[in-house]
Amino acid sequence: MSHTRLWIAATIIAFLIVVSFVFSVPHTRDIVREPAPPSATTVPLVTLRDAFKKGLHTIIGSVEAPNACTIVTAQANLQGDASSTQSIQVALSMPVDTNVCLQLPTHMNFSTTITAPAQIPITATVNGSAATTTSS
Repeated sequence: MSHTRLWIAATIIAFLIVVSFVFSVPHTRDIVREPAPPSATTVPLVTLRDAFKKGLHTIIGSVEAPNACTIVTAQANLQGDASSTQSIQVALSMPVDTNVCLQLPTHMNFSTTITAPAQIPITATVNGSAATTTSS
């Protein structure tokens, strides 16, 4: 056999391999994608501890943040008026972190103070959503 015949045979075989590959691989337009289910936002568990002394509540606690770069701020507000049951609402703010950070859940501590009567219930919100609280 001459070299020309070998090159022609090799070219035909390579062409057949490339054509069969093109027709056997699924194309992205052929794949039917189902819409992603809406993600349910979960509110993390908030642990609270209240120290009351001389009319001043010092509320300290922790919340599980998505990563160590998250900044947690806390603000305590008195809820209700003289005719209704009052409570203290601890509003936690955890803005979405836009920096590159290892996505490892981390317990972040916070502290806030407020002047209020003794033995008043305390609730918490995280980014405006009611949170489940535990006492330590």
